[in-house]
Amino acid sequence: MTVPVVRTWRRGAPEPAADWDFEVRPRRAIRTAVIAAIVILVAFTAGGLLLRTGSTGVNFRFADQVAMILIGVLGAGAVLLLTRPRVRVGKRGVSVRNILGDHEYPWAYIRGASFPDRKSWARLELADDDYVPMLAIRSNDKVHAADAIERLRELGARYTGQE
Repeated sequence: MTVPVVRTWRRGAPEPAADWDFEVRPRRAIRTAVIAAIVILVAFTAGGLLLRTGSTGVNFRFADQVAMILIGVLGAGAVLLLTRPRVRVGKRGVSVRNILGDHEYPWAYIRGASFPDRKSWARLELADDDYVPMLAIRSNDKVHAADAIERLRELGARYTGQE
């Protein structure tokens, strides 16, 4: 049996938040990613602006400076992808958005949620011994992560009738 995955991302059509009872996002990972992106952008911008000031024997042009700054913008943008993870829980099921992609899993195919020992994030247990990592529930968020996984389990019990 394969687990059907419903894509919930539609271009130009925001998802109504009213469909979801609970939403969780990482806390420390977002702060760390934003700080890292700022450092990368500042470093590459400074490097690009200072590229032509020294006499290294290489002739750098304006295009080289612009390219250096654009590399910093791309690097910062890549790091900011780490701020995307989100888990939403509602009557329809669980929607997991990791770095790329957003997938919705109906309750009929969800067997539970776990936080394996020595793992950085929780995972959604699916039918056929499959699982999906949930990057939004990270172990370094400590109490926030524990509360999130407990709330997910409570809502799962309510919607699957296992209360």
